[in-house]
Amino acid sequence: MATSSKAKKKTVRLASGRKRARQDVKLNAHNSSLRSRFRTVVKNVQKAVVAGDKTVATDTFKSAQSVIDSVADKGIFHKNKAARLKSRLAAKVKALALAA
Repeated sequence: MATSSKAKKKTVRLASGRKRARQDVKLNAHNSSLRSRFRTVVKNVQKAVVAGDKTVATDTFKSAQSVIDSVADKGIFHKNKAARLKSRLAAKVKALALAA
């Protein structure tokens, strides 16, 4: 009884379903790249804050805001999640600026 962790997908019979499956592959790849870009910009801001570099943290946060907003607008993440994350990052950057 060696079952794989992923369930095997059934092949779709209808032409519309086959087309949908083809489209899903492309959409999934695009969404994955956006999600990866989102995570990368968040990590860059957090690394700058941990390093204590005020100017780099401020600059990366400004560029990260637009990426976070665009990902939320596309529906990859909920708008409230994006707002919550931006708020937390802004608080960290602000605390860093006040400490210096």
